Order: sequence, then structure tokens, then C-alpha cells
Amino acid sequence: MKSEPPLPHADTATQIWVAVDAMGGDRGPSAVVAGMAKAAKDHPDLRFIVHGDEEELSKHIAKRKIQNLCEIRNASGVVSMTDKPSQVMRHGKDTSMWSAINSVRSKEAHVCVSCGNTGALMAVSMVRLRKAAGVNRPAIAILWPSRGKTGFSVMLDVGADIRADETDLLQYALMGTSYARNGLGIERPRVGLLNVGTEEHKGRAELKIAHGLLEDAAEKGKYDYCGFVEGSDIPSADVDVIVTDGFTGNIALKTAEGTATLIRETLSDAFKHTPLSRLAALLAYTSLRRLSQRIDPRRVNGGVFLGLNGTVVKSHGSADATGVAAAIGLAHRLAKVEFGSKLVARVASATDFPTDDEEG
Repeated sequence: MKSEPPLPHADTATQIWVAVDAMGGDRGPSAVVAGMAKAAKDHPDLRFIVHGDEEELSKHIAKRKIQNLCEIRNASGVVSMTDKPSQVMRHGKDTSMWSAINSVRSKEAHVCVSCGNTGALMAVSMVRLRKAAGVNRPAIAILWPSRGKTGFSVMLDVGADIRADETDLLQYALMGTSYARNGLGIERPRVGLLNVGTEEHKGRAELKIAHGLLEDAAEKGKYDYCGFVEGSDIPSADVDVIVTDGFTGNIALKTAEGTATLIRETLSDAFKHTPLSRLAALLAYTSLRRLSQRIDPRRVNGGVFLGLNGTVVKSHGSADATGVAAAIGLAHRLAKVEFGSKLVARVASATDFPTDDEEG
């Protein structure tokens, strides 16, 4: 593949530069900067290009004492959660979101992280970074807690586009296997196609066609195809990549997040109910803390936009410092393995697989 020009900021072998849209999200720049500081403690090679109101960001960055890790790019505009993508495309060139994406486009940063409006972020990313060669529809991939060896599986699409035909689903499988291979270290990922049942006669027409395409492409794609899987299989130890359309995937994701929150709150209320239950909670504190961490959506916060000429990580809009740090940590991990270039090689087309030298 054609090599990319070096980043102007630093030796890419020693530093990872993340462009941060600091004004997006429900909690404002204070939570974003706190997350940056938290991530920097875990990853000393992180550096940030922070986009937003310079005066406000300077105060938050100084409070967290990470001035030496940051460059601030002043951007007066902010994309709100209620802004329509079409409105942002027409009037959003002065926003922190647009500016952050441009840092990846100009190769000043390895990756962009934003807590902002998902639809707007995808629209701006597609216009500024463009789709990778051969990709019809980009996808958003997330890490789903599972009983597998790595503790996670990859699921896509979870909301980039509500539609997906059989060719799109094949491309999602290829992108998902690249993510599992490079992000989770799974040499030969197991791929499942989400359906209403595991029987071959079930599902919509495009799912039945995609079933054959994924099966035929498995050997060249260097993955194992598990066939149709159901919703109950998503957290199982039997599959590493779950492929679905954005409509179904987004509903599954939001349902899981809501359920995890319900479990945590219900357990907390139950153990506070009586003096005896509070004593039981104290005795079971270590186990309860482990369970709470296991089902905490913040730990796996960060959806990756796949299929673009650049890597973008979408953090949850309501993410706190812990959630933002998790998203930045994911961005750091993907940048370290040069995931973007490997993904482009993997999905140059759905049928023209890369050589061993280009393996992604």
C-alpha cells in the first residue's frame, strides 16, 4: 500500500496524537478534559489536539495539569445533540467537531474522538475523510462484553445506517474481522450473522443471500463463519464478530445499555433495603464491585467508524470522565496497531482480498 506522509507533530513511533472534539457531549468540556487526563495516566505516549473554545479549554486543561500534552485549536461553534446532520453540513465548518475531523484529514492526528451528535459526526466524517475504496456504507462497530477469551466481541453496524443489503453485510463482516484481529488480537475471528433464528430458512431475503456470501468468503477472508446467530448469542463465547444492519444493532445496543443500568440500580436498591441486606452487601463488596465493573457500559464506551479514510471513535454523549477515558484508550490502541491502513487493505473490495503483506 502507498505509505502515508509523517504526522507533522511528532515521531509517530513514540507519540499517539488524538484530535478531541471537546465541546460535544452532554457533560461539556470539563468531563472531556478530565477523561483526557485519566487516559494520559494510563498511556504516557498520548498527546492531544483539543478543539473548542480556547479560553474555556485552557482553564480545564490547566486544572488537570496536562498543558504539556495538549495543543488547543480554537473553534467557536458547537454541534448540539439536536442539530440535524444536514444543518451541520451547511453551517458547521466553524465547529469543534468539524475542526477535529480535519485534524485527521490533514494527518496531524492519528484518530479523532468525539462525544457529539452521532448523525452529524458520521456526516462530517464521510464528507471530510471520504469512504474507503470499495466501501458502500460505513459502519459503527462497538465492543460487546462476552464470555469469550478476550472478554469482548465486536458488533456492527450499531447505527451508522439503518439499511444494509447483502453486499453491505459482507463488507461489515470483513471490517469486523479486521477490528477483531487488530483490536482484540483474535487471529481467526468467528463471525455470526444476526437473525431471528439460526435456521437457514428464516430471515429477510438479503440475510439469506448474505448468509451464502459470508460462507463463501470465509476461507479467503481468514475467518470462521458460524452462520445465523440470535440475540441471546451476542454475549456468548461462541462468536467474535456479530454482523447486522444499523437499525437492529442500535436497538440491541440501547437495550443492553438500559438493562445493564437497571441491573446495577436494582442491585443497589436491594442491598440498601434493610440493615441485614446492607450487612450482606458489605460482606459481598468485592464480588459486587467486580460485577458492577463487568456490566458498566462506560468500560467499553466508544464506537468506531469503520470504512473511512481515517479513524473516528464516537464516545457516548453522556459519557463521564471514565467513559471518555475508555474511548480515548480505544483510540490509542487502534492507532498503535495502525488499524486504519490495515482496514483499508482488508475492505478494498469485498472480493479482492489483500495479500499476506497487506493483511489486516
